[in-house]
Amino acid sequence: MRIVPGYLIAPVVGVLSLVAGCGSQTPIVTTNPGPNFTLTASPSALTVTAGAGGQPVSVTATVLSGTVGSVNVILSGLPTGVSASPASLTLMPGVPQSVTLTAAASASTGTATVTFTGSSGLVTRLATVTLNVAAPSKAADFSLNIAPTGLALTAGASGQTIGVTANPLNGFSGTVNVSLAGLPSGVTANPSTLSLTPGVNGNVLLTATASATASSAAVTFTGTSGSLSHAATLQLTVNAAAQAGVDVTTYHYDTARDGLNANETTLTPANVNSAGFGKIGFFNTDGHVDGAPLYLSGMTVGGKMRNVLYAVTEHDSVYAFDADTGAQLWKTSLLGANETTSDDHGCNQITPEIGITSTPVIDRKYGVSGAIFVVGMTKDTSGNYHQRLHAFDLTTGAELSGSPSEVQATYPGTGNFSSKGVQTFVPGQYAERVGLLLLNGVIYMGWTSHCDADPYTGWLMGYSEATLKQTAVLNLTPNTSGSGGSAGEGSIWMAGAGLAADAGGNIYFLDANGGFDTTLDAKGFPMYGDYGNAFMKVSTANGKLTVADYFNPYNTVSESNNDQDLGSGGVLLLPDLTDASGKVRQLAVGAGKDGYIYVVDRNNMGKFTPSSNNIYQQLPGAIGAGVWGMPAWFNGTVYYGGQNDVLKAFSVVNAQLQPSAASQSSIVYPYPGATPSVSANGTKNGILWAVENGSSGVLHAYDAGNLGHEFYNSNQAANGRDSFADNKFITPVVANGKVFVGTPTGVVVFGLLH
Repeated sequence: MRIVPGYLIAPVVGVLSLVAGCGSQTPIVTTNPGPNFTLTASPSALTVTAGAGGQPVSVTATVLSGTVGSVNVILSGLPTGVSASPASLTLMPGVPQSVTLTAAASASTGTATVTFTGSSGLVTRLATVTLNVAAPSKAADFSLNIAPTGLALTAGASGQTIGVTANPLNGFSGTVNVSLAGLPSGVTANPSTLSLTPGVNGNVLLTATASATASSAAVTFTGTSGSLSHAATLQLTVNAAAQAGVDVTTYHYDTARDGLNANETTLTPANVNSAGFGKIGFFNTDGHVDGAPLYLSGMTVGGKMRNVLYAVTEHDSVYAFDADTGAQLWKTSLLGANETTSDDHGCNQITPEIGITSTPVIDRKYGVSGAIFVVGMTKDTSGNYHQRLHAFDLTTGAELSGSPSEVQATYPGTGNFSSKGVQTFVPGQYAERVGLLLLNGVIYMGWTSHCDADPYTGWLMGYSEATLKQTAVLNLTPNTSGSGGSAGEGSIWMAGAGLAADAGGNIYFLDANGGFDTTLDAKGFPMYGDYGNAFMKVSTANGKLTVADYFNPYNTVSESNNDQDLGSGGVLLLPDLTDASGKVRQLAVGAGKDGYIYVVDRNNMGKFTPSSNNIYQQLPGAIGAGVWGMPAWFNGTVYYGGQNDVLKAFSVVNAQLQPSAASQSSIVYPYPGATPSVSANGTKNGILWAVENGSSGVLHAYDAGNLGHEFYNSNQAANGRDSFADNKFITPVVANGKVFVGTPTGVVVFGLLH
């Protein structure tokens, strides 16, 4: 075989056949074209000036035949002093990407051929660009810059703004006229052209019409002034119009943690019964699903608009599933090189491994395609433990810029487990159990212990979602010491409930058993800043975490020492309510192991008095065996599911919880009780959902107006049709006619049977 110089040989897939006849056999080769593509680079000739701004080259892989996966592109032939950003590319066929070539001031002038080599499997293709490096000129000139350089639009949604600036060089002062090229069909620019004064920013609003189709494009902004011309490239993604439907981007639907999806139009009291409703699917995972699943309607993934379910596992994996078909869209791991998940530290609360325990949080508008933020625990080959915050692209699962971020912290403190006046966060001693909170661009997380195994203290941390860098730290028990079992400690876990937040940027949560300073300062706060077993309000003003207010029971020390603390429960922020005198009240509800329901005024929580509780309202013994979860809210009613107790509905009248339940379920829920969710269409068709733990899991659906009326439970269907394995502390998630429940091996899906 003769190989022609300059050509690369791809394998030929063939079928050999033997034809019988006249004593001879003739081989016939049938050729089936395999994967093949072309690689183009535009422009094919380019000039860059030494010491000046870079110039973009758009690179595209186009499929000729077969199925071509991602194409890895590397550059060669760059002259000395010329750099490429990025240095390599990973292309999806048909989607252009740009490389900016920049010549340093010291670069040698002249012409060179830059070769782009693209490879996918066994197929390799080349594209070349003739690059001229021009000597630096001191003549007046300008550079053109745009921000951001990548953008995603949704068809029919509001437009987004691109900033355009002509930066003057060497005294340039002329007007720069800017035009756009490469806008995909259905995308408009307003204005379509700009006239810029050097150094003064201009804006272009890009909008995708409702009829725009999903696509990707490289949009070129070209600025001209006389004979001078410079360009900047925007990588633009257009997502198809979002489907009508609910998004579940955080634990219990919102930062009030009210557990209410008031946009459910499919599931009604008329069709939720064992004849027409039941288990319709199961999404397999590689470990326990302890964090609540999250859900997005109308996401464009793989070029197709879908409803997407996101699930995380204790095996440190994040999954994206098509919520309607169950197809796995992508999966990614948080494990670093040669790392494993954490062992269970001899604690049966999270076992047999610890990876991702908490509910993540989603920002659909982050970056180009949105992001899911996840905290995971790992262990390296040296036996060191790591806690890291990760950010993944919602459509591909790719790790985003700045991710992962190692969780580390110190805080001034002189109490138990401190050293030289400093408390230090030790990753192996903690798990991130509470649902993440995204508030004003900051991700907040809280930390719990492994079965109260010292040493540990109470940590609350904030990380910027833009950089994944730590912005704030608060230790809730930095200075307690002594012989009592409650010294130090004070973790945050709340049976997996999420940190709550109000519109003023305050965070609310229940702190677990730990040291509390019964000696107070002049303002009624603990003298040394220790808040074990407290109902907390923490301000985020000025980028800092500071205690704004709190409530501790009068017997807080004995409760902590006897493990009867508040820390097993979560906080629900009630909507503004009007009391009997006409005063508007801003209230929060919480309960823990002592069986009390505590209602606090968020503007005056009550702090601490040693003989009685100075609090807005309390319901002693309302939940007999305590709470390991949190309530839900609907139509003026607070719903609680305590341990070894029935589900109870407490009506709210004149901004007061009524002392006796208005209705309750007939069955008793064993440990750990239940955290309910409510689905409704506005204020109608309210259904309360709860998961019962036992030898197997049971999903229950009740009339939210009367818990004595059960519509459905998963034990009703014959032959175990709707059975599933149980998991502790699981909150059902209802979205677009389906109910999703985490299990030890995946997510079970309930919905209408036909």
